[in-house]
Amino acid sequence: MPNLRDYINSKNIALYIKELPAEQTIDKALFPDKKVSGTKLEMAKGAKKKPIALRMSTFDANTKMRALSADLTVKSTEIPFFKEGMGIDETTRRDLQNAIGANNENFVNALLGQVFENYSNLIDGANIISKKMRSSVIQNGLLNFTSKDGDIVVEYGVPDNHREVLTGTDKWTNPDADIIGDIKSWQKAITNDQYAKPKTLLLTENTFDSTFLVNKAITNHIKNSNLNTSLILSQANYIQFVKEVLQLTVVFLEDATYIPSEGDDPVPYYVDGKITLMSGTTLGNTVYGTTPEEFDKQSGSSKLDTYMVDTGIAVTTMVKEDPVTVDTKVSVMPIVSFDRADEVFFATVY
Repeated sequence: MPNLRDYINSKNIALYIKELPAEQTIDKALFPDKKVSGTKLEMAKGAKKKPIALRMSTFDANTKMRALSADLTVKSTEIPFFKEGMGIDETTRRDLQNAIGANNENFVNALLGQVFENYSNLIDGANIISKKMRSSVIQNGLLNFTSKDGDIVVEYGVPDNHREVLTGTDKWTNPDADIIGDIKSWQKAITNDQYAKPKTLLLTENTFDSTFLVNKAITNHIKNSNLNTSLILSQANYIQFVKEVLQLTVVFLEDATYIPSEGDDPVPYYVDGKITLMSGTTLGNTVYGTTPEEFDKQSGSSKLDTYMVDTGIAVTTMVKEDPVTVDTKVSVMPIVSFDRADEVFFATVY
């Protein structure tokens, strides 16, 4: 006779997750997934392909990520380890057992749909960790965690002359700011160091609208380039201007949020006021280490029922005997490898 374990196991959960639609976003495109065998932090690289390092931080609190259950210290040599789990509530467990016993397939499938949706949220949580890492590197060129030992930075070695924070009237929200001059100067900083000229401008749509669209020099240039000087300008006119005058393709970072932990308010992945200049199509990889659960599976251990989802997320189910139920946990060891850290320019423009 079928039992709970026949329905709720790591393979069935993984198959359910794989059927869900996957969204391709800019962070995934810039840092495609890469699986490594092992757990060493040195597998992730920074500027000049050197291994990344951890250091204590006093960085802007807005960029910090909770280390969750990760045992992370400044002396760590391991990729941060994250895990989260959940069980089945008693009512659902009883309903499932009764439906299985009565061979009521429709009811079983309906209940499993609810249970697997909760497991999907666990997977989403694991993906949020990786996505937040990527988005932080895209805008800041580093990672910043909060942990029990304080604030810890994953340092990628971005050169000091590839960063700038504008102040006072230089901020791009000032209609008289020299946006064109700033960008050309930053492009030159990259090419002077013998790297390819940045051809992509990454920023939030709100940052673009709050700067380019209010800039007097840019607006006058666009209007004077048209026979119809009373033309009502749209965002598309300014994007085209950037393409023609600066040879830059504007890429808007997604306007998405995540909830750091239960009860917290939503936090945006990308903040306004920052821009990133880059060349090429990728900046590195999202490196996934081998979790303890995956290692046990590879070693032939039958103690845990583990199945892999996507590149490096381990789904593990555990049977409890009294009462008979199944707990599920998700574990992942992600870190961003920013191999082209010395080829990108980061600016805070307001």
